[in-house]
Amino acid sequence: MAAGLTRITTDPKVLVGKPVIRGTRLSVEFIIGLLADGWTEQDILDNYPNVVVEDIKACLAEINS
Repeated sequence: MAAGLTRITTDPKVLVGKPVIRGTRLSVEFIIGLLADGWTEQDILDNYPNVVVEDIKACLAEINS
């Protein structure tokens, strides 16, 4: 889980401090919303090339913590 935590960051200057995937402006909430809307991991990876599987797993871990 510690590796996952380094993938998620918060910065008051980025999306009003919402947790985001490191190096992006993609919030954890946004990624979880895509999954809830029926997107697969592969759909996300295909549409957001800067995101890797570990980022998605970190988002899931973030909401379970």
